[in-house]
This record gives sequence, structure tokens and C-alpha cells, in this order.
Amino acid sequence: MTDYANPPSGFNPDTAPRFGLNAQYTKDLSFEHPMAPRTFSMEGAPQISVNVGTQAERVNDTLFEVTLRILCEAKHGEETAFVVDLYYAGLFTIANIPPEHVEPLLLVEAPRLLFPFARRIVADATRDGGMPPLMLDPIDFLQQYQRSKQLEAEQQGMA
Repeated sequence: MTDYANPPSGFNPDTAPRFGLNAQYTKDLSFEHPMAPRTFSMEGAPQISVNVGTQAERVNDTLFEVTLRILCEAKHGEETAFVVDLYYAGLFTIANIPPEHVEPLLLVEAPRLLFPFARRIVADATRDGGMPPLMLDPIDFLQQYQRSKQLEAEQQGMA
């Protein structure tokens, strides 16, 4: 049985790897419903596009802000039914992590932790705006990160 009260000898909390979410918050939220009240009498479901982006910024030596931007646009034909634009962020502590692992933590794991909360905000905003709640599908942030690295490598190869 592991004794969690007494860490193993040689354990130093000052040098132990740390990755943690300190705070999360809405930086910016916009909901537009330009076709109201006509949308309530329109036939058929709108065409919905969803774009998700992530960005990380260093705050200090061990603190990083990771922002998840979710832009959802619904159209009936050429007209915009509604737009949700959300910037949702978290403050993450990263310490004693090898440098090659920091970027994947910030652009894969941090957004993965933030996404369920951002998803709920998008659903609530659309519902509160008079539309059915928009429930976003889960996002594979690892695949998104790998695609961006591949694109970056291709662009460097062309230069």
C-alpha cells in the first residue's frame, strides 16, 4: 500500500513536474440574432459552421493563458440566422516540464480541459438567444495540433 502522507525519499516538490488549471473565464462572448423574429417562422434547419482555434500566451515564468476561440455561424440560405463568438480562457501553471512538452500541453491538453465549459456557454447562449441549444461535437485537439504542425512544416519546406 502506498503511503501518500510520506513522499518517497529524494522527492522535492520544488522540482516536481506541475501542470494545473488555476482559473478559467470568459474573455469575450458575442451572440447576434440578426434575423429575429423571422427565424422563428423559417422552415428547415440552418446550415451551421463551427471554427475552433487555440492560442497560448506566457504570463510569467510558470503561468500561461490559453484561449479557446469558438465561432459558430448559422445561415438560412445567404442570410445569417445567428452568430456566437466566444473567447474562453484558462490560466495554467506549467513548471519543471521539459521544453518539448510545453507546447503540446498548452495546445492540446489545456484546450481539452477548457472545452466542456466553453461548449456549455455556446449551448446556453444559443438557447438564451431563442434558438435550440447548439451542442458542439467533441474536438480532437491532438489531431488539430498535429495538422497545424504538419502545415507549418510544409510551409517551411516551401520557403
